Amino acid sequence: MSSESAAVPPPHHAGPHHADPRPVRRMVPRSREEPHRVATPLELFFDLCFVVAVGQAGRELAHDLAEGHWGDGLTGYLFAFFAIWWAWMNFTWFASAYDCDDVPYRVTTLVQIAGVLILAAGVPRLFADQDIVLSVVGYVVMRLAMVTQWLRAAVAEEGPARGVALRYAAGITLCQIGWAVVLVLPHDVRSVVIPIGILAELSVPVVAELRMQTTWHPHHIAERYGLFTLIVLGETVAAATVAVQSAVDEHEGLGRLLPVAAGGLLICFSAWWIYFARPVHDHLRSNQQAFLWGYGHYLVFGAAAAIGSGLEVAVESAVHQAHVSETAATATVTVPTALYLVTVWALHSRHAKTGAAQLLLLPVASVAVLACTAAGGSGVLAAGLVTALTVAVGVALHARER
Repeated sequence: MSSESAAVPPPHHAGPHHADPRPVRRMVPRSREEPHRVATPLELFFDLCFVVAVGQAGRELAHDLAEGHWGDGLTGYLFAFFAIWWAWMNFTWFASAYDCDDVPYRVTTLVQIAGVLILAAGVPRLFADQDIVLSVVGYVVMRLAMVTQWLRAAVAEEGPARGVALRYAAGITLCQIGWAVVLVLPHDVRSVVIPIGILAELSVPVVAELRMQTTWHPHHIAERYGLFTLIVLGETVAAATVAVQSAVDEHEGLGRLLPVAAGGLLICFSAWWIYFARPVHDHLRSNQQAFLWGYGHYLVFGAAAAIGSGLEVAVESAVHQAHVSETAATATVTVPTALYLVTVWALHSRHAKTGAAQLLLLPVASVAVLACTAAGGSGVLAAGLVTALTVAVGVALHARER
């Protein structure tokens, strides 16, 4: 990925590439100050395909939680979601620096999309049997495609920038060799080696950009993260809708499902409102800010997707099909909702707040949402009302400030 580190304004290309009709272009850095930089149709297609894998992981998590297999479900979800998130984030930051939108770039990006679809196909096996082969193969396909992108960048660069690109290519390649080795290890050894592999992946940008940082565009990055949050929330709504529809068709328990559906919608609507209440690109100015903001979205994306899984469990609980208590089923919604609220607050909402009331609103709301767990079967609706009230109070405080 193009790291979330400090950007060095490049002396190269400063404008969009679309006016150039050549099918192959030099992959030179794009300017941090480029006007009107927005997500491309290819990036949007990329996001939509990645959300297929997110949805698959969410459905498997819901199944395990409803069966009471908390440990296996959360372990599988965290592993699968890391692979999805890390590949997505690497591409996003790289594209912010080097998107040349030529034929090789597009083809390589489509290969990455193919990789995430292979990963998605392997998610059910990962959850059911701890069979990681297909998921790892899909991940390696995505990452090796990024190696070719970095090698193209190295060809066009010179000096320290060329060294950065080559270190990225070498580091990613070594990590993929490591994942191939993991596949032949005994299952009891994998649980020790996989965290080491994850740490190795996380260390690649740190080592690659130790002496020089790649560039990135603040508005483009903020938009890309916002769009992926939006799509994940949409997947959450879709998953909850399908769960409610299936429950009504099979059990005709509409009266029991309406509170869950209403609470789930309020949570999802509020999650969208809270995330997009303030533009964040002006906050992304330094290495530290961008680094923490970019990596912290692992929790934002993961929590947003897990809300959908929790709503599926709550629906099954409402029609007495879940093998967990009502309180436990409600916790599968309230815990990721609270995590989402406090993480969004920590990453960017708090930077636009003035006064104690605005600053403490989301942390207090997250605690109140967790407290709704004690309401059992009514907890999802209660949590939805809390999040909706949070939005209303936030709007009122902002209006009063103005």
